[in-house]
Parts: sequence; structure tokens; C-alpha cells
Amino acid sequence: MSQLATDTPVEFQPRAEVGRARTAAGDAGDAGDARGVRKARVESLKPLVLDALVPTASYYLLSNGFGMGTMAALAWSSVMPAVRTAWGLVEERRVNGLAALILTANVVGLGMSLIAGDPRLMLAKDSAITATVGIAVLLSVVAGRPLMTVALKPWVTKGKAARTAAWERLSAGRGRFARLERTFSVVWGAGLFGEALLRVVGAYTLPVDTMVWLGGAIAAVTITLTVWVSGALAVAPMEKMVGKAVGETAGEMGGACAAGREGC
Repeated sequence: MSQLATDTPVEFQPRAEVGRARTAAGDAGDAGDARGVRKARVESLKPLVLDALVPTASYYLLSNGFGMGTMAALAWSSVMPAVRTAWGLVEERRVNGLAALILTANVVGLGMSLIAGDPRLMLAKDSAITATVGIAVLLSVVAGRPLMTVALKPWVTKGKAARTAAWERLSAGRGRFARLERTFSVVWGAGLFGEALLRVVGAYTLPVDTMVWLGGAIAAVTITLTVWVSGALAVAPMEKMVGKAVGETAGEMGGACAAGREGC
């Protein structure tokens, strides 16, 4: 005699409720992805902030904000890049490119500060630091290790593992993607060097009082133009290439799963 098994009653949800639940889950996933992207970008930009922005901002804050002498401001703002450069050599057995670059630029500024106080020369001093950074960025492209990649990569990959993996594959290919990566650094290196050159010319051809405010305006305009040009020439096409590579990888994995391969 067969026995009837009674299971726990199953409650069926209306389609509308299921749809809302799926939408809520999707929204939660999107929010989680957005938080992950922001966190990854913050983590990726830490070296840029610590090695470049903090020392540079420290110099201007100490010299202009607190009235500290040029040499003292340069010396104090060199502490962090000096420590991080030494740490990279001792612990990681490699040169921390950005930290070493800022340290070199500060040393150049200290050297120029030793020259007796010509006001035009003092205006040109900051340009010498910017020019040093620009030249170093251009040389890094020639050496095959573009320095500005540390700022570029987080914005193209958006902190996502799939996009990061696509970046690595495309960059290793030494094709158009690698050329665009170098182009980004070339634009920034040329922009920084060009801005420095303009300010040096202005320092020796325009009244000192004019250059005091015009120097900042030149820097602001140059950075704005450099962001726009580098975005159009490098960032936008790189984002498209990474997105396409991610889609192709997903398609290949879907085809493999459809064929019944292991790991799906």
C-alpha cells in the first residue's frame, strides 16, 4: 500500500512581489558594486596622494599659508617622499617612481633657492620643479614604464576585477591599448613641461606683480586642458576597449558553459 507523504505547504508569492524582490536585490547589488568601485579607486589612488599630492600641497601650505621660508618648506615637504623612496628600496627592493620624482623635484627647488634672491628667479623656481616632473614623466614613457598609469588605471578599470583583468591582458599585448597608455603620460608630461615653460617666459618678460597671480591662472588652465585632451585621446578609447574585452570574455565563458565544460 502506497504511503502519501505530506510536505510542508509552499507559499506562492505573487509575480509582483517576486519582481519587487528581484528589483530590490538588483538595487542592493548595484549599490554594493558602486561602493566597491569607490573603495578600489581610493585604494588605487593612495600612492598618488601620498607620493605626489601630499608633498606638493605641504610645500604650498607651509610656504604660502604659514609663511615658512622656501628652503624650510621644501625640506619639510621632502620628508614623506624621502621616507617612501627609502622604504621602497629597503623593503620592496624597487624604486618608488612617484616618491623619487617628487624628491628630485624638491632637491632641484632647494638648489635654486640657494641662489641669491632675484624675485624673477624665485617665480621661476616653482616652474623648475614642474618642469622636472614633466620631463621625468616623458622619460618614463621612453623607458616603457609610464608614471601616470597609477592615476589612469583606477578610472578605466573602475575597481572591478573583470575590467582589471581585461586591462592587464590588453596592456600586455603591446598594441593600441599600450600606445594609448603611453599617450596619456605623454599628454601630461608635455602639459606640465609646457606650463613650466610658459611661466618661466612670463617671469622674465612680465611685471613681477602680474606673474604672482597669472602663474596660478596658467597652472589652472593648463591642468584643465590636459585633463580634457588626455581624456579624449586616451581615457575614452581605453574605457571602450576594456568594456569590449570584458564583454568578449563573458561571451566566451557563456559559450564554454553551454558546451558543458567543467568550471561553469
